[in-house]
Amino acid sequence: MRSGDTIVALSSGALPSGVAVIRLSGPEVRLLLERVVGAVPAPRRLTLRSIGQGATIDRGLVAYFPAPHSFTGEDCAELQVHGSPAGVRSILRLLVTEGVRLAEAGEFTRRAFENGKLDLVEVEGLGDLLQAETENQRRQALARLEGGLTRQIDQWRNQLLNLRAEIEAHLDFSDEGDVGETLPEHFERALLQLGADLEQAIASTESGRVIREGVRVALAGAPNAGKSSLINALSRSNVAIVTEEAGTTRDVREVPLDLDGQLFVLLDLAGLRETTSLAEAEGVRRARDAISTADALLWLTAPDVPDVARPTFDGPLISVATKADLGGSTSTESDLSISTVSGAGLDQLFRRLTQLGRELGSGEPVLLSRERDRSALLNALVAVQQAQTQIEVPELAAENLRHASHALERLVGKLDPERVLDRLFTSFCIGK
Repeated sequence: MRSGDTIVALSSGALPSGVAVIRLSGPEVRLLLERVVGAVPAPRRLTLRSIGQGATIDRGLVAYFPAPHSFTGEDCAELQVHGSPAGVRSILRLLVTEGVRLAEAGEFTRRAFENGKLDLVEVEGLGDLLQAETENQRRQALARLEGGLTRQIDQWRNQLLNLRAEIEAHLDFSDEGDVGETLPEHFERALLQLGADLEQAIASTESGRVIREGVRVALAGAPNAGKSSLINALSRSNVAIVTEEAGTTRDVREVPLDLDGQLFVLLDLAGLRETTSLAEAEGVRRARDAISTADALLWLTAPDVPDVARPTFDGPLISVATKADLGGSTSTESDLSISTVSGAGLDQLFRRLTQLGRELGSGEPVLLSRERDRSALLNALVAVQQAQTQIEVPELAAENLRHASHALERLVGKLDPERVLDRLFTSFCIGK
């Protein structure tokens, strides 16, 4: 990405469409508007204009956002035109001949970050919002984009700044009359409270991850216990192959499911059994690996299939007796009985999964949801805890408080952001 030039991109969806939005940002925006639409419209007002040079390419609404009051912090403009592939190509071609460069993925957002319009956690919130598929994901991403996490981090940074100021005063001005020989009692209390707050925030990261990435639910059991049939019934589609032949599932199939605004990722796994087939044995190995990393387990048993040993699982587990339409005996240890043929018991299973989502997630948006969040706060917590043990050696305590501040500053992109910027912004779509 190169700064200092003027960029352009189609920021709306795939063409053809009812309306296409072409976005520009950079120092030449005003000059380009004069050349292409005849004049610069009043700031932040949509104005109907002919677009082209000489011959009109299209007519549309033009908006101008002067710096610094724009998304990127630079002069910006948007052309809202008809969503014709030919028309949009012609407008982009005209702008490029005028010296504009086609934007790279995420370049508008990166300029917003570099110009101080967004910090790094807000940028991540924007990226999550663009990809949100469920209501909980939307709420979480929007809260992060609107600065919820930034405000919390700023509060911690301010607390650290006050603590650092007090300890530095103790070190540098201990001979002054208004600076005591020892640190006041409230200093240690504030340090302990800050550590407790950071610990509580770190503990919430798993709930945030579940909302952002989904509750991973492994469907496991013996071959032909009804895993693929249940996947199809829960997703209301034929995504999994169902046959009477045992062992047809060889790989881990992930099926997303939106239940009451919470994303679930259902894992259709190979049946667990000993086998001489190398391909099926690899499927069984992958199934066990998937179970070990799942958030929850549905253990399936069926009246026409011999039971197999249930794997050790530490998370939430729901035992489901399948094929209730066949009659016969089902396991007395099952939590519920279902039939994918008649639909019996499926509503009850949906309710159990929905309740599970509420327990693993949270009623309110959890702002901490990424490994980068957890790692930064953990680094800050370790530094604060070390400072607690070093109060009698103020020089060491002050240095650890500085490390804690830097960990939080890296989280919002105030220090060393380059390591995450390229990977982050290239995940954005063109025009954002």
